[in-house]
Amino acid sequence: MTRLLGSAVTAAAVAVLLAVQLGAQSGPKVRTHDAAGRAAYSPPRMADGHPDMQGYWTNATYTPLERPAEFASKEFLTREEAAAYAKRRDDQLRAQPRDNIHYDDAIWQSERDVKGLTSLRTSLIYDPPDGRIPPMTAEGQRRADARASERKQRGPADSAQARALSERCIMWGHEGPPMLPAGYFPNLQIVQGPNVFVVMQEIIHNARVIPYDDRRPLGSAIRQYRGESRGRWEGDTLVVESANFTEATQFRGSSAALKVTERFTMLDRDTIQYRFTVDDPTTWARPWSAEIPMIRTEDPIYEYACHEGNYGLPNILRAQRVADAAR
Repeated sequence: MTRLLGSAVTAAAVAVLLAVQLGAQSGPKVRTHDAAGRAAYSPPRMADGHPDMQGYWTNATYTPLERPAEFASKEFLTREEAAAYAKRRDDQLRAQPRDNIHYDDAIWQSERDVKGLTSLRTSLIYDPPDGRIPPMTAEGQRRADARASERKQRGPADSAQARALSERCIMWGHEGPPMLPAGYFPNLQIVQGPNVFVVMQEIIHNARVIPYDDRRPLGSAIRQYRGESRGRWEGDTLVVESANFTEATQFRGSSAALKVTERFTMLDRDTIQYRFTVDDPTTWARPWSAEIPMIRTEDPIYEYACHEGNYGLPNILRAQRVADAAR
């Protein structure tokens, strides 16, 4: 409730905040290229000598994953253009019908407007240069069509497994790897220890434990929804490679061949540059990469119970059985 009230207060001042924060020179740092501030900044250190990235962070942004058609080949916005774009995106979010019980006027989704756009990029994707996800391969398209046909044939309530992973509170698509901004409360906490880097996300309840020691990988025989992540340090950048995903992961249509490489670099005390590259030759014509600034926040993350064990699922299935019997 405290967070929702805080978001409501923020919503009342959104236009002013966006204009001031993105337009004024004294506003928050807005990155225009990946090397900004890196050479001059020496991060705090853990006992093992590696950068100390611990704390609370948010990757909230209105910057879309893919470049909108209106920007064509334009890679970066001016500060004024960025402020106007963020204001327009916020207005669209709040324009949802007020008779929609779930989404209302979206005040409860408004935490992201504190920062608006944390980058002047027109898309989070920076490679390919057009800012778009590459086209699917023929194999990837056949698999997507087969999955759609299977969902249609089996019905939405044939079994618990017929419901989406997100609805069953197993995982949401933004959790990663790769990690994307959540639709609301896009907040994270980083905790570090000897040879381990942990990322905890507020939405929904994922704690990624990323070892960077010399332990042996689990191997391809053991596959997990979030894959298996292993880290290593390249200077002050933590590089995390993840593989051994399941077919059920389906990150934007991916297969079990999905591989993700992430890079965490502190640009200054309040900014982590998070970059990732997605590679699945069975799905896309080429690998693709994106960049999402993570901004330090003093607000802690809270428990997200995801409707406490998914009590609604038995009722969904039971209601379908009743409907089937009445036919």
